[in-house]
Amino acid sequence: MVNCIIDGKKVCVPEHTTILDAAKEVGITIPTLCYFKNLNEIGACRVCVVEVEGDDRLHAACNSPVLEGMVIRTNSKKAREARKYNVELILSQHNVTCTTCVRSGNCSLQSVANDLNIVGKDYFPKDLPKQKGSKTFPLIREYDKCIKCMRCIQVCDKIQATHVWDVINSGGKSTVDVRDFYRLEDSSCALCGQCITHCPVGALRERDDTDKILDALDDPETIVLAQIAPSIRTAWGEEFGLSPEEATVERLSACLKEMGFDYVFDTDFSADLTIMEEASEFLHKLTHNEGQFPMFTSCCPGWVRFIKSHYPEFISQVSTSKSPQQMFGAIAKSYYADILKVDPKKIFSVSIMPCLAKKAECAYPNMVDKDGNFDVDVALTTREVNRLIRALHISPAKLSDRALDMPLGIGSGAGNIFGATGGVMEAALRTAYYLATGENPDPDAFQEVRGMEGWKESSFSIAGNKLKIAVVHGLANADRLLNALKNGQVHYDFVEVMACPGGCVGGGGQPIHDQVEMAALRAPVLYKQDREGSIRFSHENPSIKSVYKDYLGEPLSEIAEELLHTDQKGWLMPQETK
Repeated sequence: MVNCIIDGKKVCVPEHTTILDAAKEVGITIPTLCYFKNLNEIGACRVCVVEVEGDDRLHAACNSPVLEGMVIRTNSKKAREARKYNVELILSQHNVTCTTCVRSGNCSLQSVANDLNIVGKDYFPKDLPKQKGSKTFPLIREYDKCIKCMRCIQVCDKIQATHVWDVINSGGKSTVDVRDFYRLEDSSCALCGQCITHCPVGALRERDDTDKILDALDDPETIVLAQIAPSIRTAWGEEFGLSPEEATVERLSACLKEMGFDYVFDTDFSADLTIMEEASEFLHKLTHNEGQFPMFTSCCPGWVRFIKSHYPEFISQVSTSKSPQQMFGAIAKSYYADILKVDPKKIFSVSIMPCLAKKAECAYPNMVDKDGNFDVDVALTTREVNRLIRALHISPAKLSDRALDMPLGIGSGAGNIFGATGGVMEAALRTAYYLATGENPDPDAFQEVRGMEGWKESSFSIAGNKLKIAVVHGLANADRLLNALKNGQVHYDFVEVMACPGGCVGGGGQPIHDQVEMAALRAPVLYKQDREGSIRFSHENPSIKSVYKDYLGEPLSEIAEELLHTDQKGWLMPQETK
């Protein structure tokens, strides 16, 4: 243990503890900007500098360890003036049009500047970067807002292994840009959005599609319907101070109805549909010994973008089942259009997702019906729907829950846990067991695939077949697994991959809480809803039974293949060849 004094308070902490963490132990806050625990501890911004008695140098608290007998002052005149000067330097190279920035009110630089009382001065810079990124790609880079904290590089390299971002140039001209000078849209970006959620400012953001929604809502000839992803129900209310119990999918439904949406449904329905198709696809491959194993799940478009960019040799092993988003859109513009007795072209289909990759997915050229109509017209992130709620002056806390519309508003607990890592695998195994044996397993028999461990594996027996399965989340873990498969170090029959750490609950389109990873806090809500729900198996969803009875026939039928399956090679990543 190490003893020191911080701002007059005696502190005893383990050896190698940083000054920043030691100060937290006694309730002392030291401001930071570039710092992100266990990810970016490089002391680049110098905002966390403190004074150590007997040392003329200022120390970066985020990466300086406490030493025995240290006397530290976090707010001495010297530290305070240096901190303020460093922030002023950052502001001098930053586009400070805060009122029009997507991160206004949730910006670390804005907060630090306010806390340091940097007010009433002209910091409008004279020499901002001239580079302009694409305004049509789902991920938008604002060069004139970058503070070169390096967080995006670190999360892209260490957590996601996609290596999109890098430092280019040197000295005063150094900046963060796309590695190897590609345009972002020409890179191997998976569109996971983790660079956005880890950026402390508005230098990275999603393309805002809210105006498209407002235009559709204003058109009296257009039928506007929405689907709400399972992970949204644990996150959308955070910005409005709602507890998980208050931020229900029915409360969000009430908000959407206030906006003017005609129908609001649950993506849990199409998650159940995905399970029916994907579980059937897996069992067919297994019993007919067709193709190579493992079969990979296809629900996460960020994962599909990654495997196509980095391991194209495995793409034929990815399930052909569309994601729940796309299945819902296909059913909405066929089966549900028939129920409404309307032309599918009159339907404007909106998805509310925790994800940027969904924006790209819904625009792929093969995600269309036979007439060329897109399954899903617009995919919104959680942050975008929250911006719509604020823009239309809706107060969620004042609204009562409003039931989802039928028949596409019913989902099972199995569909609900799609939002957490391991949820797709667990839901698929529940139904695969039933399809193979005619009996339901214990719905909690597959709990081994739950949890935040990056790479989980287990074995299960279904109808005499012993299956080796794996679940990974975070693309760096997917990278490790695929390398192990290539080298023959492991063998699996069925693998679930989610691009974002923790799964969709930790998606790149979710509300941003700087320095806090929210996936582990959101996932238990989904499992609780599954545990307490009346339907825990996808195949027992009455709406799923009806759509097969009345329209699809059976899983993998001709019409199911046409509407609910896709060719994963039917669209190309940059630099990918057919």
